[in-house]
Amino acid sequence: MTLWTAILIASIVCVVWKTLGYLIPQRWLDAPRPMRIADLLTVALLAALVAVQTLGAGQAVVIDARVPAVLVAAGLLLLRAPFLVVVAAAALAAALLRLWGWAS
Repeated sequence: MTLWTAILIASIVCVVWKTLGYLIPQRWLDAPRPMRIADLLTVALLAALVAVQTLGAGQAVVIDARVPAVLVAAGLLLLRAPFLVVVAAAALAAALLRLWGWAS
């Protein structure tokens, strides 16, 4: 199977999946359980994305300046800091660690 064949099949599956979502009755989606599952699934997918982007480098797990930067961001989010402050502080933490040679 070529890469383009896999991309076309994945695209068709996504379109079919999205179309099936429109066929689900609205009363099923308004029930408490599907709404709670959707909320929790969103958080779980975002957490997985952050973990993969922070620790992943190809097929390897890498601990570098991204890990302390994410910890700084998490701490500031717990303190309810504005989002731009969180992003700037995390970037500054990673940049300083790389500048000082503590995390490459």
